[in-house]
Amino acid sequence: MTQVQTPKIVKKKLFSPIWLLPIIALALGAWLGIKSIRESGIEVTIHFPSATGMDIGKTLVKYQGLTVGKVVDMSIDDSLQGVNVNVIMDYRSAPFINDGTKFWLVRPKATITGVEGLDTLFSGNYISILPGEGESRSFFEAETKAPVITPGVEGLIVHITSDKLGSLDVGSPIFYRQIPVGQVVGYHLEGTDEILVTAFIQQQYAELVKVDSQFWNVSGISVDASLSGIKVNSESLASILAGGISFSSNSNSSLAQNNHEFSLFDNEQEALGGVQFDLIAKGNESVSNNAAIVYRGIQIGQVMTKQLSENGIVLSAKINSLYEELLTDSAHFWLEGADISLSGIKHPERLITGSVINFVPGTGAARSSYPLLNQAPESSNDKKLLLTLTANSNPGVSAGAEIRYKQIKIGQVLSNKLTDDFSQVEYQAEIDADFVGLISGNSHFIAESALEIDASIEGVTVNTRDLNTLTSGALSLVRGSNKSLAKAGDKLAVFASNDDANRFFHQQGLITKRLIHQDAADLNAGSPVYYKKMQVGTVTQVDWQASDNNFAIDIAIEKAFASLLTEQTVFWRNSALSINASLSGVEVDVAPLMGALKGGISLGLIDGSKVANDKALYDSKFLALSQAQAITLTFPATVKLAAKAPIRYLGHKVGQVETVTLTPNLKELTVTAYLYGEYAANFTQQDAAYSIVDANISLAGITAPETILTGPYIEVFPGTSGTKADSFNGEIASKFHNIDDALVFNLNNNALGSVKAGTAIFFRGVKIGQVDSYELSQQGTGVVMQAHIKKKYKHLVNSTSVFWDLSGVKVDVGLFSGAQIETGSLETILAGGIGVATEMPTSAANKISSEQTFKLNKQLEPEWLNWAPNQAL
Repeated sequence: MTQVQTPKIVKKKLFSPIWLLPIIALALGAWLGIKSIRESGIEVTIHFPSATGMDIGKTLVKYQGLTVGKVVDMSIDDSLQGVNVNVIMDYRSAPFINDGTKFWLVRPKATITGVEGLDTLFSGNYISILPGEGESRSFFEAETKAPVITPGVEGLIVHITSDKLGSLDVGSPIFYRQIPVGQVVGYHLEGTDEILVTAFIQQQYAELVKVDSQFWNVSGISVDASLSGIKVNSESLASILAGGISFSSNSNSSLAQNNHEFSLFDNEQEALGGVQFDLIAKGNESVSNNAAIVYRGIQIGQVMTKQLSENGIVLSAKINSLYEELLTDSAHFWLEGADISLSGIKHPERLITGSVINFVPGTGAARSSYPLLNQAPESSNDKKLLLTLTANSNPGVSAGAEIRYKQIKIGQVLSNKLTDDFSQVEYQAEIDADFVGLISGNSHFIAESALEIDASIEGVTVNTRDLNTLTSGALSLVRGSNKSLAKAGDKLAVFASNDDANRFFHQQGLITKRLIHQDAADLNAGSPVYYKKMQVGTVTQVDWQASDNNFAIDIAIEKAFASLLTEQTVFWRNSALSINASLSGVEVDVAPLMGALKGGISLGLIDGSKVANDKALYDSKFLALSQAQAITLTFPATVKLAAKAPIRYLGHKVGQVETVTLTPNLKELTVTAYLYGEYAANFTQQDAAYSIVDANISLAGITAPETILTGPYIEVFPGTSGTKADSFNGEIASKFHNIDDALVFNLNNNALGSVKAGTAIFFRGVKIGQVDSYELSQQGTGVVMQAHIKKKYKHLVNSTSVFWDLSGVKVDVGLFSGAQIETGSLETILAGGIGVATEMPTSAANKISSEQTFKLNKQLEPEWLNWAPNQAL
């Protein structure tokens, strides 16, 4: 009978999953299309005068060193006056391509002020961009030159107006007290009558520029030649070559803001100005514009303008700010020209230059106007001030020498002689009555030089004085801070130079300190002492101390830096050039010029609350800051060791080698080394152990492989004797130091065989220790090997343990039994090894003592492998 199977009816699905594939593909394609359009870049066109220096596909568009676009096409514009450069910009730059955006071509340009676009020598010319504000656009006109730096937090932009440009150029420095604080970044004509110079002041100096700051041109060299001498001035070598601007500011004025405008004066004298006042003349005096106002032969001002008034002629005059304190209520002005008489002609130069206005100061507050007299007023009948001046030696000052203040004569020297005890030179001097108020109780005098030349990196200054200074000498007054005036007969000091005076007053308030060093450290009296390369003191004396076999170095620190002398202060000698080269890089330190020529010392502060050894003078900054302690090591002459090699403890650097010298007997090396202060106490115990670590290449591998590159170093282990020492005898090879409580014992064998220092000890194939060293027995009948078992495995070994040699390959060949070959691991075949098995569990009764000796068996007994005691920790 045939059985018919009932058909299974399956409902057809309304939606097949296969339709998901085209939907996903469509979504992915749409996303890729949108992404491609979004990131396709932005095309802009830049119009340049020419295509010189640009290539399609090569010239890049950069912003602050980052590439933001590339030139893709160039074509001549419709008017044939330039080229249109098509650029594809990165899509992310869209927010910055606006009306105010500027483009310009950057190419290398060398000027006397420096080299611009130096990076283009390697990467080629590129187009630079400066983002701006405004609406988005796609066509731009290229700038002919780089725009001026925009104001911002990075500095201050100021504008300086001038009648002429002179030697100024882009890059010319801006000085404040001869320190460069900015530079000229641009200039252009403002109308037809003046030039507007744009300058950039660095952010850290922006606060020096005030709303009433005065700017003047310091380009080139200023030469002032007259009958009284020749004066040559320059701001700096840079300003001679590239021009420059200097400025001065009033500290009490408000700060200047960006784009503030200033005027540029021709020189400092015009910029700093002076005090203006009026002179009233009757009208019959012959006074010209720019007539000099003279005081004791020195021009202190000039007539600016003159005009008619009801009372006569009003002369508008100005006295230089340097002498404005001389302008008082009772001051007198009179006209003086050449004096022709039978006895000769006085002031013949005035026949050409015209009359001058002479001046004598008085007392009281200055007025706004003064009468101009026809002749000199009668002199005061007040008494002059008589003083006694003293000097250690005569600086070329004789009787009749002038005493001056700001190059104006205020008195003269009457006589000079030696004091009664012949220790000093004594001068009798008189001060004119008009200037008695200048002399205070702590004033002093400086001898003037007829010719003075000051040459430095900042510039060259040559000052000369008149013939009287050359023949008789002269003294210059330095006013004191004391408000009480000097009295007749008071004694005041005379110094040969400003340096001598400064040195004398510095020594009155210096802090003295003595340092100790094993040699003179290339120092002598006058060597500078620095803190962060700023001089804070000097070396006053260097003495040999025979009793201590060292040198005492006395230094003096200025009181202003007293806060630097604390319990954490350390001192080190300066090297003219210090180079520290290592795998991590090269560090070069150059000492200041004075320190390189005369030797020098630097001071610093160690971190934390540690108390420094403030009497020691260290050989380097690193040793000082680490409070290093000197030690001496002696090694055999066969040792290879170099200066600067590290001293390590368990891989950690705890010191370094300073010098390595061969002894005269050629058998030993004397090593001078330093231990860092925080570790020195542990490694200056008398029983501290020092040894050489060098690379050792064998079949077992390479030990200390790092020394192949760095060279050998010294390994040290601390001592425990409690007795301090600073001299040690080093070993060629390091001995085992049981710092981890390992199990130490000896092995005995008839011969060393393939065992050596470092041969591993295996327990069931696991390395649990090693041989540390070996030596012949006292009788010479065998070899004693010192070995240890690691702390975590020492419970596996006791007095029931046996040891056997695992080295090499053992072959047993018999006529009927065949050949039997036994080997250990590849490591034991190449480097040798020792096996160990233990019969009984470890207990207090069978523990090993440190002096216990085991026999090293030649081969393994089969029953040893069956020992399996339960060795619980």
